[in-house]
Amino acid sequence: MKKTAKGKTYDTTEMTVVKKVTSGMFGDPTGYEETLYVAEDGSYFLYTNGGEQSKYTAEKLTAMSKAKAAAWQKENA
Repeated sequence: MKKTAKGKTYDTTEMTVVKKVTSGMFGDPTGYEETLYVAEDGSYFLYTNGGEQSKYTAEKLTAMSKAKAAAWQKENA
């Protein structure tokens, strides 16, 4: 998947999944997924998507600092 956020293009085929969190099952209107990726250059982004009644009603990419990525991992341990 290739997506652009804040002028930077992210290509998940060239990145490593650090951690993936899911809630609910596929098709669940309240279900969602969060996937933290890291690129070879050390940049991080969080991919989020979910059902129409979830906290992520639309697909989104959020660039993250290393510190924010570490905090997200700790919260989702």
